[in-house]
Amino acid sequence: MSQLPPDPPPSWRKPAGIFMILGLIIAWAAIIVALSPWVGGWPILVQAIFYLVAGIIWVLPLKPLLRWMELGKWRA
Repeated sequence: MSQLPPDPPPSWRKPAGIFMILGLIIAWAAIIVALSPWVGGWPILVQAIFYLVAGIIWVLPLKPLLRWMELGKWRA
């Protein structure tokens, strides 16, 4: 039987990236909550669209962050 090479040591980037993702989520939620007094005065359909878009936009910075966590580079 052939033996597999040992796994490389874990990278510090993954735990750091997890904390950055949590920080991103907390910061984005705080921004949206801070906007809620103004958004609350909008028509309900406009509020729904705002919260739908705000709920999707926070994902955009995750791709480069996840790439950095895995490869150590921000861009491909």
